Amino acid sequence: PKRLTIPSIAVDAPFTALTLDAKGQLNAPAADNSNLVGWYQGGATPGESGTSIVAGHVDTKTGPAVFLQLSTLKAGNTVSVTRDDGTVATFKVDTVETFSKAEFPDERVYGEAATPQLRLITCGGAYNKTAKDYTDNVVVFAHLASSKRA
Repeated sequence: PKRLTIPSIAVDAPFTALTLDAKGQLNAPAADNSNLVGWYQGGATPGESGTSIVAGHVDTKTGPAVFLQLSTLKAGNTVSVTRDDGTVATFKVDTVETFSKAEFPDERVYGEAATPQLRLITCGGAYNKTAKDYTDNVVVFAHLASSKRA
């Protein structure tokens, strides 16, 4: 994928590829570019059958980041992904939910799907200064609504 756009929260961001760490956890995008989103390259490409995972920071050491307003999305909002093949896959938001990182529902978020699904993930909840991490994750669940040439 090339770009992610979410008009309702003014997101227009390029993609980088993401991998898993040694513990099998999704690595976050580099924090030095606050407008960068990451796509988990081990999952489905956005617009293809299966679950596509896209992650972005809510903030960085230097200030707000690309997914600062992610938790404000509502059911029916649209999320578009410009793909490498030139098509634009447009997804409709189903739900926006917040989960404790300690009790994150891996299967529900990352599990296989027969239809094209999109998950947008960022941090949420309180910031733990000792752990240098947030206590929760905000997850947007969305499904493919249309796909067309740009």
